[in-house]
Formats: sequence, structure tokens, C-alpha cells
Amino acid sequence: MSKIELITFDLDDTFWDIKDTIINAEKNTRKWIEGIIGEEVNWGTFEDFMRIRAELAKEDPSLEYDLGMLRKKIISHHTKQYFNNKKEFDAFVNDAYIFFLEERHKVNFYDDVLLVLEKLSTKYKLGVLTNGNADVNKLGIGHLFDFSISSIDVKSNKPDQGHFCRAREISKVNFEDTLHVGDHPINDVLGARKLGINALWFNLNDANWDLDENPPIQFKKWSEFTNILEKNYGN
Repeated sequence: MSKIELITFDLDDTFWDIKDTIINAEKNTRKWIEGIIGEEVNWGTFEDFMRIRAELAKEDPSLEYDLGMLRKKIISHHTKQYFNNKKEFDAFVNDAYIFFLEERHKVNFYDDVLLVLEKLSTKYKLGVLTNGNADVNKLGIGHLFDFSISSIDVKSNKPDQGHFCRAREISKVNFEDTLHVGDHPINDVLGARKLGINALWFNLNDANWDLDENPPIQFKKWSEFTNILEKNYGN
């Protein structure tokens, strides 16, 4: 049995529901933008949004992991026609992004997440490994973690090894003594397992494991986490 010293966590859809968070942030940011511009903007459909996003990432592959710049590019795409002064436009795009980022951090934590983290922080090293741009310090939980690594920090997305290797480098904890917790079967579970890292699957919706014949240990309520941790990795 591994002697767990470090526990790393995904954020979006592991600590909170990202869909509702992003939808609200998007709606509120669009209202803010239209208030500044003084008229309605033709935002297009969700399919249009995804197409624009894909085209931008194709032109600049770094946007796959630099979500801040990607968001700014999307805002620019929809609003550049309303500005003639480049300096004013650049300032507007930056302000719009800051507004979006604030809205994006208005999350509703799943039940018991904060209680579990408080307890774990007294016994283990804790870290964050996220493909998103949520900041634990903006969320008021930065004090519970020893470090936080995002895709922009390692210029790649999980399941690539960048996040995991950086965590080992910072923590000085070997992979076999690390546990990674996340909701995504590939990005979190398989990404960790490939490197010999222990993995727990947060499976809120009781999805079937069909990626291989070795289903991971899983849980769907954070109130279950501590018991599952002690049962399977008790030191």
C-alpha cells in the first residue's frame, strides 16, 4: 500500500459544477460588454462560439492551454467593430476579461468539499492541477494548498505529464506516494495512472468506466472521501 504524502486535485467539475458557472459568467459578461458599447452585440450561437474558438486555436496552438488569451481573442472577435482607437479597444478587452474572470470565480462548492480540504490540509501536502484558469486564491481557499499548477504554467493540458511532473518537482514527493483526485476519466485518472500515480475518480453522475478493465476507486459525495482515503490508502 502506498504511503500517501501528497494529494492533488482537479478543480472544475471536481469541486464545483463548471457548466452553470461558465454560463452565468458568459451571460453577465455579455451584458456588461453591451452596457459599455451601448448596443446589442451579435454573439451568434453556441456552435458559432465553438467554431470561432477552434479557428483561433488552430491559428495559435498556444491558445489550447492559454485560456486567458483565448478569452480575450474571443471578446476581440465580437467587439472590434465598435472601436476605432486601438488603445481604447485594448483597454476595453482587458477590462472585459477581468470582469469575466471575476464572474468565473463565483462558484458553488459541492457539499463538504471545504470541510474535507480543511481536514486534509492538516495531514497531507495538497496541490491543485487544473486545465482551467480558476485561481484558488481568488476563491479564498489558497491557504489550504501548498501549490497550484495551471495549464499556462506548464504550457500543456492534462493528461499530458506536465502538471504531474511539476507537482513532483515542487513537492519533492514521488509519484507512488501521490494521489490525484479528479472527475475526468482521461485527463485525471488515466493521466495520473500512466505515471504510476494513485488516482481517485470523482464520479458525480455514476458514469460507467469503459476505458479499460481496471476501474478506479471512485466516489460521488465528498462526505465519503475521507473514509475512502483511509480505507484504501490509510497510513
